[in-house]
Amino acid sequence: MSVLATTRVGDRLEVSLGRAPLNEIGPELVDALADLGRHLHSGADGARAVVLHSSLEAGFCAGADLRALHADLAARRSAVVARVARSTGTVGAAVATRVLRPVVQRAVGRFIERLHRAFDAIDTSPVPVVVAVHGPVFGGGLELMLLGDVAIADRSARFAFPELRLGLVPGFGGLPRLSRDVGNAVVRDLLFTGRSLGAERAYELGLVSQVVPRGEAVDAARRVADQIARFDPEVVAAAKGFAKPLPSAELRKERSLFRRLVGREAVFNALAKFVESRDVRPYLP
Repeated sequence: MSVLATTRVGDRLEVSLGRAPLNEIGPELVDALADLGRHLHSGADGARAVVLHSSLEAGFCAGADLRALHADLAARRSAVVARVARSTGTVGAAVATRVLRPVVQRAVGRFIERLHRAFDAIDTSPVPVVVAVHGPVFGGGLELMLLGDVAIADRSARFAFPELRLGLVPGFGGLPRLSRDVGNAVVRDLLFTGRSLGAERAYELGLVSQVVPRGEAVDAARRVADQIARFDPEVVAAAKGFAKPLPSAELRKERSLFRRLVGREAVFNALAKFVESRDVRPYLP
């Protein structure tokens, strides 16, 4: 199954995520989301609303592809250690770490820039996006949901920012976008504790607009999208631009902070622990 599939149904564009095991966000999915953003900004072939959901029974999205990130960092670490050994005749841990950190920051920084361009395009799309979620909506998955204009959850949905467990902050735009939608007290609670919210609590806080029985979120999202499609698309786009401005300055600050933190030894160790975990769902808070 494609990591991202699109289907046109009347005035509605349906977009389904289908990357097993749980739609982890890596380069392939980022490229597909970038294509989607360009399509929406180029007119979306006349579609007037989008429904974004997961086709996987397991849930909406577990976040970033941490295993791929760890593998990339491990390969870069090996290359740096070998280079340091050739130049100094020995492998000093402190020297290797000092050399490795800017290498990692540049590489991850390039990926983060690509991802933010894709996410910003969907966030600012003139075509409204209704997101239907179920199961885990964690880390980058929550950041992906926050690109939408309306979010609908079934009762199985849980929301979390577990990034501090990895020695990081959310880096896909989560903090500025969440602050745009809910109060700072909620943002700090999710950020500092890493604990998850259930669907009902998310509704109480305004993170989602509806909670529906299990398995009914996509149908509810379709009804909302069809209602949106009844209105003049030019007026809808103007209303969206007014009601949902892009927090550009805060997004830049978040990217800078993420790059500064990502090259640390503590992050590599936390990722290694995650990869080595034998838990069925190690991403669960």
